Amino acid sequence: MFRSLRSDIQAIYENDPAARSTAEIIFTYSGLHAIWAHRVAHALYKRRFFSLARFISQASRFMTGIEIHPGATIGQRFFIDHGMGVVIGETCEIGDDVVVYQGVTLGGTGKEKGKRHPTIGNNVVIGSGAKVLGSFKVGDNSNIGANSVVVREVPPNSTVVGIPGKIVKSNGKRVTGRLDHSHLPDPVIEMFRTMHQEINELKSEIAALRQKNQDGGKGA
Repeated sequence: MFRSLRSDIQAIYENDPAARSTAEIIFTYSGLHAIWAHRVAHALYKRRFFSLARFISQASRFMTGIEIHPGATIGQRFFIDHGMGVVIGETCEIGDDVVVYQGVTLGGTGKEKGKRHPTIGNNVVIGSGAKVLGSFKVGDNSNIGANSVVVREVPPNSTVVGIPGKIVKSNGKRVTGRLDHSHLPDPVIEMFRTMHQEINELKSEIAALRQKNQDGGKGA
């Protein structure tokens, strides 16, 4: 138990350059508080004290802004940076040395039963606002870009960005596009671009029909 607590603190030192002291980490890092509360809740959940486990998880949510279902399985050295708005579902499985940022959702896609949340491999980084939805695996050593929406399996050693998420790097080689958190695809803009193109095509067709009618009238 104490070894696990020490490793949680060490993970913060390794991933957050703003961490100055152990006392500061213990008393001010809400992500750490949420993880420790979850470890207690998860232990109770496995012993079938479901209501007590949910009470602890909801109290932690109220205090930290981070919602972790007590049924979720979390590995060692898990680091939640800032953390507000993070949601982790009941059947989610998270490996070791995983880092997630604020606003991340590891959730499901509907009301299906059984395994319905993602499995996150080891050494995975999930950027701010990303949504990983469904029962599939994100492979080891992968990166999920900020605000990406991932709905299908991610192979190991991959970088995923966009809505829906697309692999732009695999095993260190670029697949397509560029990882740039400030220029991720915007579905609203893409929709307007498509509408604008369709309107221009309709205008061209209408102009052609008018010209045809005018030419037909002259011939008569």
